[in-house]
Amino acid sequence: MAANRAERELVEQWRGILALHARTQCELDRALHGHGLCASDFEVLDLLAECGAADGSCVYRVQEISERVHLSQSALSRLIGRLEKDGLVERAMCPEDRRGVRVALTAEGRALHGEVRPMQRAVLARMLADVD
Repeated sequence: MAANRAERELVEQWRGILALHARTQCELDRALHGHGLCASDFEVLDLLAECGAADGSCVYRVQEISERVHLSQSALSRLIGRLEKDGLVERAMCPEDRRGVRVALTAEGRALHGEVRPMQRAVLARMLADVD
């Protein structure tokens, strides 16, 4: 009986996490929509903007991005293609490995990221305020 209760509590905790994620994702999408972005777009821009390079530039291989964002390789490739079409990122061949593709923010991408970052952080703060 105690095992069943513990299992039910574990499942309810998991479902609570999923529900919080879904609500937060929807709020982020709603807030970013006016800037032509969705939450996944912002995650890629945020990753590229915050890698900590001394000169403000940052280049990641697509494989490195896919390890940090929760998208399939094909979904990430389409997302990067959209961001590139919108002038927010640029892709180039990796000089060390011609099979690899590197992605970097453009000046326009960096500016848009700086504009919407406070909004994204405010949504996170509001949605996650009651999380233990």
